[in-house]
Amino acid sequence: MSTNPYAPPKAVVADIAPRQDSPPLWNPNAAANWSLLLSPAFGAFLHMKNWEELGEPAKAAASKAWAIAVLAILVALPLAIVLVPALSSLQNVSSPVGLVLLISWYVSSGRAQVRYVKERFGKDYPRRGWGRPLFMVALAVLAYIVVVGILAAVLAPAVAIAG
Repeated sequence: MSTNPYAPPKAVVADIAPRQDSPPLWNPNAAANWSLLLSPAFGAFLHMKNWEELGEPAKAAASKAWAIAVLAILVALPLAIVLVPALSSLQNVSSPVGLVLLISWYVSSGRAQVRYVKERFGKDYPRRGWGRPLFMVALAVLAYIVVVGILAAVLAPAVAIAG
């Protein structure tokens, strides 16, 4: 049987890998954008979960380290302000610290996943919903505010008496 002379030409392109099937992922770019409002810990956590789904444990571990580091700073900074009155000037530094953390996380870790997903899957991949992670982070923020408020109420008078 002969080939169809009217068929479009076919080219073998060796440098372009065919698109692979993707597991459901949170949009990494949207996760980074939500991090502007919710902290880089949110984006790093979702990127960690995406890396796990993509079978990249080393990159997942790096994202996990970022999430833990940001959470540690978010807890340590208010505690330092409450426990050490001389450090009350740190309140003025907390916003720039958050911005520096966000930029550092995105440049060193977040942008890599945005590029990876875009190059490997384009825009054609199953998306995970945002309802659950946004609800969970809202609960976490509320718990954070309550815990820091309680610690401030309990520890501030104790520090004032000791000081």
